[in-house]
Amino acid sequence: MTKLTVLVTDDDQDIRDGIEIYLKNEGYHVIKAADGVEALEKLENNEVHLIILDIMMPNMDGITATFKIRAERNIPIIMLSAKAEDGDKIHGLSVGADDYVTKPFHPLELLARVKSQLRRYVQLGTYHDEAAKVEIDGLLLDEDAKEVVLEGEPVRLTPIEYKITELLMKNAGRVFSIREIYERVWNEEAYNAENIVAVHIRKIREKIEADPKNPRYLKVVWGVGYKMEK
Repeated sequence: MTKLTVLVTDDDQDIRDGIEIYLKNEGYHVIKAADGVEALEKLENNEVHLIILDIMMPNMDGITATFKIRAERNIPIIMLSAKAEDGDKIHGLSVGADDYVTKPFHPLELLARVKSQLRRYVQLGTYHDEAAKVEIDGLLLDEDAKEVVLEGEPVRLTPIEYKITELLMKNAGRVFSIREIYERVWNEEAYNAENIVAVHIRKIREKIEADPKNPRYLKVVWGVGYKMEK
């Protein structure tokens, strides 16, 4: 089996080298970049399955790099930053990151998040189920193709956005709490998950709703959670 490749992008060489050691010990192929510009170049010339991306870097920061990556690719992105405030986390997630790790971090925590994101990403291309298609009033979930189609046009979703949409569409009409969504999609215990889930819900709405402020499909049930309208 071909090794999965992780692109580690950080302007601190010690951090790059340290992350590389842990990833290689788990059998991953590692490519390294010192800033966003170099990361984009590496992406053009290599098959990459996940990106670890620092926010504060010279030449091109992680936020700008994520914008550019998301214009063409849906591979998982884990952001690194010394900023721990919720606002910074929300900003990183809102531009397309799938997860966020605050420096200083324990390498085993980062490794666990890498494994979780890669497992989810790989499953998007290999998982099959009897109920291969779910359609709700012009919105189609195609599990074989692992894509969502709106009125005949494919919707570009990140892996996390797809998993949330899949969960809600396959259980249309059922209300899921924020905790339930987080634990089912991220496969870990929910801790301070409200803002993280809300950011991804907003991004999904921007992509599938004609008027995100008055959603047709993805509804909020105040004080309870979210549901996909039947």
